[in-house]
Amino acid sequence: MSNDLKTKTFSNLIWRFAERCGAQGVAFVVSIVLARLLTPSDYGTLALVVVFTNILQILVDTGISSALVQKKDADELDFSTVFYANIVFCIVVYGIAFAFAPFVAAFYGDASLTAIIRVLSITILISGIKNIQQAYVSKNLIFKKFFFSSLAGILGSAIVGIVMAYNGFGVWALVAQQVTNNFINAIVMWFTVKWRPKILFSFERLKGLVGYGWKILVSNLINTVYNDIRQLIIGKVYSSADLAYYNRGKQFPVFIVSNTNTAIDSVLLPVMSQKQDDRQQVKNLTRRSIQISSYIMWPLMFGLMAIGEPLIRVLLTEKWIECVPYLYIFCFVNGMMPIHTANLNAIKAMGRSDMYLKLEIIKKSGGLLLIISSMHISVFAMAISSIVYTIFASVVNSFPNKKLLDYSYWEQIKDILPSFVLSASMAIIVYLLPLDFLNIYAELIIKIIVGAVIYVLGSICFKLESFTYVKNLVIKR
Repeated sequence: MSNDLKTKTFSNLIWRFAERCGAQGVAFVVSIVLARLLTPSDYGTLALVVVFTNILQILVDTGISSALVQKKDADELDFSTVFYANIVFCIVVYGIAFAFAPFVAAFYGDASLTAIIRVLSITILISGIKNIQQAYVSKNLIFKKFFFSSLAGILGSAIVGIVMAYNGFGVWALVAQQVTNNFINAIVMWFTVKWRPKILFSFERLKGLVGYGWKILVSNLINTVYNDIRQLIIGKVYSSADLAYYNRGKQFPVFIVSNTNTAIDSVLLPVMSQKQDDRQQVKNLTRRSIQISSYIMWPLMFGLMAIGEPLIRVLLTEKWIECVPYLYIFCFVNGMMPIHTANLNAIKAMGRSDMYLKLEIIKKSGGLLLIISSMHISVFAMAISSIVYTIFASVVNSFPNKKLLDYSYWEQIKDILPSFVLSASMAIIVYLLPLDFLNIYAELIIKIIVGAVIYVLGSICFKLESFTYVKNLVIKR
């Protein structure tokens, strides 16, 4: 990779990571405050609705936008065409959400969900304007713009959500928070990103972009339905409180991983797309992504396992303690994310959206069998099936890149193994520290510090390549 591209990639990665950490950090603090003010049932009610709205959101958030980023020579005609098409599509999708809301409410046996779905789905209309601006930012590697829009949205919605929760609005506080977040985010991005649609439209260009994008759209739709189907089943077969504990257990590892993964994911695809004609360059980017992401994520995931129970007691109080077993499970599941993200980005960057779709069908077919076999056992059994699925999916995702990039699954495992072993060893030591004589706050602080010291010293002693690479990049900056 040229020095200019390397510098630009790293700079954008830092900005995207800063945006994720800043926005999600504030969101995380707000979620803790809201979790203390609201009940598990409030969160469970929202989770029932989000299963439905997430599916609709995928219809407008991906596909053609991804095609704009992947296309090497996308111009004003492409962007304006997608902008107008996307707005019309979002209006249609919102109409579907509005019309089907009573049927979703009837499925769950809760008439109050109708109004919640209709209001929460306003975020779909907002996406009609915001999505193309986001694609423009990604295409041109100006991720600094995300920082301001995301932070403004999170801060504004935090005020709305906390005030409403404090005044007893219950689940509506969560609904208002999400809608406000998206609205402010879109407004700030509109004023900070200089691109504006022109009076241009081409059905021919739209057809070409749809030719690539529909496969990504269907793939992401399959992925979202699969990820949310567990929630749908838990909400239907079990209770909203069970669903709230399940989701809360996912929240902590997802919060940590999404910051790193989203940053790498959003920067890596446009960079890989620029180099799609150079197989060796794409392989090098894929390999480096897996190594660095794993080096960062595994100590965070294993460290979270080591301090999970006292952390939940401190942050969320005893009423959420039942989410701890799910936290352990999803720490491992999310630790595998680097392999998924890097492999899939490589496939998309090489223009193989057809292969991307085939992989999703294969993975989700196996995943559905796991869900069906565990759904009547317990919620915990359904969570455990996620571990089996993520291992299976990592093998499937890596398979095409053996041929496309000459980068096998075994090579990928060897690339993450040093970080995995060191992180697991660190977590065992931290977990076994005899600190019961301290209060819970002191115990958490000491364990976090000890874990960080062990990991850094271990990286130095065992001369981990990823540690040296990250250190050199930071020093050069």
